[in-house]
Amino acid sequence: MKKMGVLLLGLLSILYLLNPTAGVFELIPDNLPLIGNLDEAAAVTLLLMCLRYFGYELPDIFNPKK
Repeated sequence: MKKMGVLLLGLLSILYLLNPTAGVFELIPDNLPLIGNLDEAAAVTLLLMCLRYFGYELPDIFNPKK
């Protein structure tokens, strides 16, 4: 059940980042100075946490093991 919830959160964050509504659905409007991109930053953080839960760590992709 927990895996399904984490997967759902990951999919929702991907959907929010892709933003198929062309900016109609925004939690925080991007034209606000300094805080406009906080919702996208939160979605990226959530996506990275979901990937880490399933064993995919982004730094490991860029650093080959020796």
